Amino acid sequence: MKQVNKEHYDFSRYSYPDRWGSYFYQLKEVLDTKPSSILEVGVGDKVFGSFIKNNTDISYKSLDIASDLNPDIVAPITETGLPPESFDVICAFEVLEHIPFDQFETALKEMSRISKKHIIISLPHFAPPIQFLLKIPLLPKICFALKVPFPKKHIWNGEHYFEIGKKDYPLNRIIESIKKFGTLEKHFVPFENQYHHFFIIRKKHD
Repeated sequence: MKQVNKEHYDFSRYSYPDRWGSYFYQLKEVLDTKPSSILEVGVGDKVFGSFIKNNTDISYKSLDIASDLNPDIVAPITETGLPPESFDVICAFEVLEHIPFDQFETALKEMSRISKKHIIISLPHFAPPIQFLLKIPLLPKICFALKVPFPKKHIWNGEHYFEIGKKDYPLNRIIESIKKFGTLEKHFVPFENQYHHFFIIRKKHD
């Protein structure tokens, strides 16, 4: 079910410095897999897709349930109708929390089905962060962050059905679901955006 209108992605209300930090990791993690084709689920403000289309030779397609965002494919991620192994990489950045959690594994299964190699996702991770950054001239920058557990109950806000770190949605539950559909190569929270948790998943082949 569509949740927001195109105006939601207006620069003044949607784009903030932390989000631009996430764009770097979206692009880096996808490009590190050296794909020849990408399907992005949830086009958002189209920053990721615009970079891929304008700066690489990678075949790029987008999928979204919101037709007013003009995706290449209008369909839900739980049932795309695409052939198996249609793209090297399927990515969904801050998207899957917009579907009920009981459909989370259905979405992962469908992403695995239409992927040849990798599934790369990010999800919101709620928890107050502690961050430390030190930069002294002529020495490498030192930075680290720690998320403080604070398992408050998630309340439906019209967009997010769940967030990692909230009550009933601990990180290990998310990881257990992911491992049913692929090998979790790595996961991390970027220092630049403590709210986004990235998961890089390699598809399991029978």
